[in-house]
Amino acid sequence: MKTVLTDLGALVEHVIPNRFKHGYGPNEELFREIAADGADLIITVDNGIAGNGPIAAVKELGVDVIVTDHHEPGKQLPNADFIIHPRHPEGQYPFGELAGVGVAFKVAQALYGSIPEQLYDVVAIGTVADLVPLVDENRYFVIQGLARMRSNPREAIRALATVTGTELHDIDEQTIGFGFGPRLNALGRLGEAAPAVDFLLAEDSTEAMHMANYLNERNKERQDLVADITEQAVEMVETVEAIGQSRVLVVAGEGWNAGVVGIVASRLVEKYYRPTIVLTIDREKGIAKGSARSIEGFNMYAELDQNRDILPAFGGHPMAAGMTLDMNDVDELRRRLHEQAMVCLTEEDLTPVLEIDIPLNIEEIDLAALEDLKKLSPFGMSFEKPLYGLQNLHIKTMRKIGANEDHIKMEIGKHDHFIDAVGFHKGYLADELTQGIDISFAGDIQINEWNGRKKPQFILQDVHTDAWQLFDIRGGHKISQWLAKIDATETTFLAFRKETIAHYASVISSHIHYFNEEDSADLYQKYIVLLDLPQNVQQLEHVLRIKKLERIYAHFYVSDSHLFDGMPTKEQFAWYYRFLRSRREFHLHQNLNNLAKHKGWSRAMLIFMTQVFFELEFVTIENGLAKIVDSPPKRDLTSAAIYKERTQQLALEKTLLYAPYTDLRQWFDERLHQTVSEEEHL
Repeated sequence: MKTVLTDLGALVEHVIPNRFKHGYGPNEELFREIAADGADLIITVDNGIAGNGPIAAVKELGVDVIVTDHHEPGKQLPNADFIIHPRHPEGQYPFGELAGVGVAFKVAQALYGSIPEQLYDVVAIGTVADLVPLVDENRYFVIQGLARMRSNPREAIRALATVTGTELHDIDEQTIGFGFGPRLNALGRLGEAAPAVDFLLAEDSTEAMHMANYLNERNKERQDLVADITEQAVEMVETVEAIGQSRVLVVAGEGWNAGVVGIVASRLVEKYYRPTIVLTIDREKGIAKGSARSIEGFNMYAELDQNRDILPAFGGHPMAAGMTLDMNDVDELRRRLHEQAMVCLTEEDLTPVLEIDIPLNIEEIDLAALEDLKKLSPFGMSFEKPLYGLQNLHIKTMRKIGANEDHIKMEIGKHDHFIDAVGFHKGYLADELTQGIDISFAGDIQINEWNGRKKPQFILQDVHTDAWQLFDIRGGHKISQWLAKIDATETTFLAFRKETIAHYASVISSHIHYFNEEDSADLYQKYIVLLDLPQNVQQLEHVLRIKKLERIYAHFYVSDSHLFDGMPTKEQFAWYYRFLRSRREFHLHQNLNNLAKHKGWSRAMLIFMTQVFFELEFVTIENGLAKIVDSPPKRDLTSAAIYKERTQQLALEKTLLYAPYTDLRQWFDERLHQTVSEEEHL
């Protein structure tokens, strides 16, 4: 808009409302400032269709107003001099899905009297970034814009390509959506957006590069803000019953950055698949303002429209909206929207379904076919890339990546065929998936080029497995590391020994269940943490038999492991007994350490042998003095209860605590399959 008006000789200034000060769209205070500066005409771009009040106020000051917008028109249109909108009630434009930038482009075309091809790049960026359907005229805009960016880029595009590490000939719709768009939007999300317009209009390469670097840094700040607020919002959903149990999530936080709450709302929709509103509260002004994102079946604009009495300012689409309301009405808005959602959303609507377009065997993935598929691009809303499904693969390697470890990178496949897989904002999967089980993956397949070498890369959208999973949290894992990764609401923390409950009582806030042989399945959740070793194998087998478990977290804490000392040999018992008989009396407290050092045995092993002799009545012990018993009863060492207990403990430690992961999984697998077979037989 600024380009065409300037070219035609108009004196033009651009003003972008500061979302922190002015909110979204027309603002009366801002309009009055513009009028006071001497403007004769205000042209809105990508806003204004819901700005009835501010437009009426500035019209009274003698300023003309032209609205160009694509957002949902309300029942009452503003009293502007002209309204240019692809879905105007009195209009007949053949394509109603233009983005705001597309409407501005059509105005420029009309003013020039010809198609302004030099603006194709800008209209392409706005069309992709605004997530409008990539069909019809929008599709044409993006195709032409991408071609221009690759062959005849303006300085801003060159600079953006540099900071995003993109070759000009590789610029595509994903470059715009994930590279250019977020950086251009970062300024407005953190403060004043207007400099981004100057950046796009820059003709000096040095100036453009300087500004691109600045945008890049601001985008990193934006990413950190999103991560922080998302974490707070998730905690609210998980801990505040009124929020978490509502069919429409409405979360509000004081001081949250108003510029990023829309992104946070998208994150929550992705995590919970419920319509979501994220608001920032300004106590000084007494208001809450923010953004909404929706799901199929819940027209956010229409549902908000039913609440105009508590929404003095709002606008948007069926899938997204922005709003301002009294901070005291937040809970009421949540209550109303929940009731509205109970009417229009079923449980089935709240279950996201991915329709697989192309099921593939991993060995069928072919670079040449992927190259051919690119000829159908650009892909986007209403013209999505095909969704691929890869079934029953294994994870070979897996790790979290990214500054905040919120992404995941894996190698997935089977036998000799593996492919790299990346999941953006899916770092949590590293705590929910294990190796060695069959997993199905859904997502996109792209071509990753590095150092001149091309290879396929799977972009993860979702995963599914029916297999039970074993999570190894034995030994060196600190409780703080694994406890935070477990959903306590779905988990039973099980102890086989009472001393374990006392040991963990201060750090595990959830109830710790003490094993009882009379336990029934309803006492256990679908996930279980085995806090310690059972006293015998039968105890653990009982748990596996009565409950179908989806996840087993093996911790197996022992306060005193005997495995590395092992069981003393008969020769060691015989030598120690002869030693005691020769001494008749032996001061354990005074001399046991020296004896252990002399023989190269552990003190714990000598204590154990002494306890065996005491139980078998071979010696007496009083005040640390061991005395030999003359004419002791004839008993075998293995008959001592403490000997049996140690033997059993050593076997459990070897089988459960110190076994390699694959052996431990096989041990559980055999028993779980045995349980399934018994159930099928019954």
